[in-house]
Amino acid sequence: MRTRMYSLLAVLALVVGGLTAATMVTPATAHADDCYTWDRTLQRGASGSDVAELQIRVAGWVASGEHLVIDGEYGPATEAAVKRFQEGYGLGADGVAGSQTFNKIYELQDSDCTPAHFDYSEFDDNCGANNFEGGKVSAATAKENTRRVMWQLEAMRHKLGDRPIVVTSGFRSVSCNASVGGSSSSRHMYGETADMGAASNSIPQCELYHAAWKAGFTEILGPGYPGHNDHVHVANDPSPFRSAPNC
Repeated sequence: MRTRMYSLLAVLALVVGGLTAATMVTPATAHADDCYTWDRTLQRGASGSDVAELQIRVAGWVASGEHLVIDGEYGPATEAAVKRFQEGYGLGADGVAGSQTFNKIYELQDSDCTPAHFDYSEFDDNCGANNFEGGKVSAATAKENTRRVMWQLEAMRHKLGDRPIVVTSGFRSVSCNASVGGSSSSRHMYGETADMGAASNSIPQCELYHAAWKAGFTEILGPGYPGHNDHVHVANDPSPFRSAPNC
């Protein structure tokens, strides 16, 4: 009853002001979010920290073999990634990030700005290396690098039919990396990696390997590469390299 009364009062107010409910137009805006809220439409030519936040979330929607640079500049590559993201989730695909695109992102993320299907705890608990401490970069940088990896994995997950992806190794401290025989230049120490173990994932390893190539990762190692028969390793390495002879 109270809701109906309020509605009638609102219509009355409009009529008194010379308007009617039929002529009132409400713009479509994205709702506020606990993690991050975009307050403007973004398209090619835009720049700023809000563009960088968008890039992080669509970085897994590049074309095969591409890698999206998080630079805060809305160029052709970002536009193309946004368009693929929109297509992937059944939105109007025009490469312009507006309320529909942002609302879908809000649905996909938790309050800490990580995607809903992945958590920091999956990446920072390797041989005692908790809280992203002791790596080659600061804990804050390692954590941010990991967040970017998670969003690429979220794209992989959706493209693979929303099948769960289990991360078996992520960030490692320098001492942790040495104790497991990791390379002295391993991106694990930068928080830029994820390993997906064969025993923990129902998705075939070669399927994960090929999906990673379509999700913007620059380093992808899998079955047939020395030491990687039991897992697929992905990373955002400045020096691109991929190998999985058995795939």
